[in-house]
Amino acid sequence: MVALCALVTLAMVMPVVSLVVIAAGGEGEAVGHVTRYVLPRASRTTFIVLAGVAVVTAVIGSMSAWLVSYFDFPGRRMFAWALMLPLAIPTYISAYGFVEFLGFTGPVQTAVRQLGGFENARQYWFPEIRSLGGTVMVLSLVLYPYVYLSVRALFLFHGGRLVEAARVAGAGQWRILFTVLLPLARPAIVLGVLLALMETINDIGAIEYLGVETLTFSVFSLWLNQGDLHGAAQLALFLLALIVGLIVIERRARRGRRFYELHASTMRAEYRPIPLSGLKAAGAFLACALPIALGFGIPFAVQGGYALDYLDEGLDPALGEALTTSVLLALAAALATTVLALIVAYGARAGDVRINPILSRIASFGYAIPGTIIALGIFLPLATFDNFVDGLARSTLGISTGLLISGSGAIIVYAYVVRFMAMAEGSIDGGFKKLPPHLDMAARSLGRTAFGTLTQVLLPLMRPALATAFLLVFVDSIKELSATIMLRPFGINTLSTYIYDFASRARVEQTGLASLIIIAAGIIPVAMLTRTTLTRGRSAG
Repeated sequence: MVALCALVTLAMVMPVVSLVVIAAGGEGEAVGHVTRYVLPRASRTTFIVLAGVAVVTAVIGSMSAWLVSYFDFPGRRMFAWALMLPLAIPTYISAYGFVEFLGFTGPVQTAVRQLGGFENARQYWFPEIRSLGGTVMVLSLVLYPYVYLSVRALFLFHGGRLVEAARVAGAGQWRILFTVLLPLARPAIVLGVLLALMETINDIGAIEYLGVETLTFSVFSLWLNQGDLHGAAQLALFLLALIVGLIVIERRARRGRRFYELHASTMRAEYRPIPLSGLKAAGAFLACALPIALGFGIPFAVQGGYALDYLDEGLDPALGEALTTSVLLALAAALATTVLALIVAYGARAGDVRINPILSRIASFGYAIPGTIIALGIFLPLATFDNFVDGLARSTLGISTGLLISGSGAIIVYAYVVRFMAMAEGSIDGGFKKLPPHLDMAARSLGRTAFGTLTQVLLPLMRPALATAFLLVFVDSIKELSATIMLRPFGINTLSTYIYDFASRARVEQTGLASLIIIAAGIIPVAMLTRTTLTRGRSAG
């Protein structure tokens, strides 16, 4: 089992090893160019975007979680789940929607010109959506639910009695928020912000469309636009170091969390939200409704309107092909990822207690790596392998095999597996932890092998966890753009690249139906998270 887990882990870390090898092969002049001209500018932009997203998502996520957890106002029960809806919108679709909505030809500026009697954009001022500030706003409105989810879950479990005690002591609600709840929620806020920043770093579609040059986009540009593979690898390693730094910061911020978990049983108590009325209720309603309207409502309305406009023209055959390709690739990736995650998770359960958990963590590191870096790391070794096989077939059999992996959808599936292994492994590992180890011991004492114990005893009980892992990877594979756009063979389109191609040609209006399909798929994991959150809320009450 250790050998099998090690083999899976090796396949998962191969992109990083490949990056190091590629970066080391760069010439000194190329390294100097990247260091002097590309790295400083892209780093500055990246840090500004990350800082902005961190602040905005932390504020929106924590404040909305505070309002729906401790106050009663009209729409509160609806907001408890609706605040998670923006997670269904991929960042690139959100960017396309906001540019169409707030651009010169959009409804907002059209109304401004009509009301003010203006004829052109030079006669009035309007904030530019294609800017650093616009990028921070677009990304934050989609990613704040990561903070909302983590903070809301913590408040449901641990905040009731602390708030009651503070109220008995005479503290007001704002004082309770800043002196009791926010310090309590600091680990949850940091965790949610880290997830939002990971998605920000992974993004290419929104960043490129909004005209912002981050480190991730610079890797993309150096490789595909300038043909500098070594420079792209060097920049990717710097970006990887930044990601590791963010993870270290998050780990340190959670050092004191165990104290709260140990006392969770004493903190769960029924808490009756404080009724609000008048202006306070209206303020709470607007504070919760605005992020939903902006983060979900605007992109959905824009793409829905475009889908209706083009509905009479029928289904584009290219869209049908892209949908079929997306489903097939996502199914293959979900199946492969679930099987490999099962091997890793069961290895951590049944194997060496020191080695296998370490292998499990290493194998799951891919979710922290942007799809761009994964694509860069796997392309060269797989292309080299394909060329070796082709050369061998030519010399021995007189036939050409072509590019078996790098020239087909298999390379995209591999990238998806690396990217989403953590998601599947986490779900399956959580399912294993619900099963007592006595089941394994009893099966082994009755003569079952480790494989027999897994297939005959544990797997029938693991079906919900396996289905969840499969579904999450399937949905995220359909939405993934960064790795797909860099690895897709010529003539192959997925839903995400179909949308990207039209948007790149300034024809966003033709992406409506494809965008709605992706949004509909994205609602599935949101519904699953909603169900989990509501269950936790009932158990905490």
